[in-house]
Amino acid sequence: MKKIIILIPVFNDWESLQKLIEEINKNITDFEDINFECLIVNDASTIDRPRLIKPNQINSLEILNMKKNKGHARCNAFGIRYVFKNKEFDNLILMDGDGEDRPIEIKSLVSSIINNPKKSVVAKRIQRSEGIFFQFLYQTHKLITYIFTGKKINFGNYSILIKEDVEKLHTKSSLWSSFSGTVKKNLQNLNVINSIRGLRYFGPSQMSFLKLLIHSFSIIAVFKYQVFLRSSIMIILIANLNSYLGGFSILLQILIVIFNLLIFIVSLRESKNGLVCSHENLKDKEIITH
Repeated sequence: MKKIIILIPVFNDWESLQKLIEEINKNITDFEDINFECLIVNDASTIDRPRLIKPNQINSLEILNMKKNKGHARCNAFGIRYVFKNKEFDNLILMDGDGEDRPIEIKSLVSSIINNPKKSVVAKRIQRSEGIFFQFLYQTHKLITYIFTGKKINFGNYSILIKEDVEKLHTKSSLWSSFSGTVKKNLQNLNVINSIRGLRYFGPSQMSFLKLLIHSFSIIAVFKYQVFLRSSIMIILIANLNSYLGGFSILLQILIVIFNLLIFIVSLRESKNGLVCSHENLKDKEIITH
């Protein structure tokens, strides 16, 4: 029987997780010939976990408790590596635990992988639930990413990976900093489903402006060498236009240099050693049987 593991990082948001698991359970009933398991990475939560209930359609509900908080991206990186090293599986689904990755779209992800089992599938955001200001920043991020990397990255973590692609990703140092950037860089053939960003089940969004900035730079930093090359070409072109642009050309060149310095600093978040040794942060495991 085909096995799909659903990887969900969680930090304190246990109420949302329980609702998410229930919603997942409702949306996998059509796939009777698939064994679904949920793997929860507890990112050293500071709130005691309430009693979780394993729904009937989910064959296994396992919680990996981490010693130290590492953040969402690194929980995903650890989880991907853990699954490849320790689990038998056919596909791996990554999704957030707060409801913003809508469980109803699991049907589209799984159907797409069934129709084409040799290609991983990412969820392309065609509609977001945030306010106008956040959406403006998101569109700006996509534009800057395209200008400096030549890549269109319009998806986040929500995806379903084939085992061969999990094998490719689980050793990449950039995975420690950015999932979507690493996927775009290393997986050439991807299928896409359209996705609508859902609303959090409980509480306000955890995405601050600073976190959004780091998230954006982390994606771009995966392609730092392309960024440096393109930036060099831009600086040369702007310098040649100095007679037309005047002092503005100097300002543009300074901004490009500062941008590259920031990208270099953020790229230091990538760590092959951190990824390879991530299992050392695992405290213990729990199996929820009912």
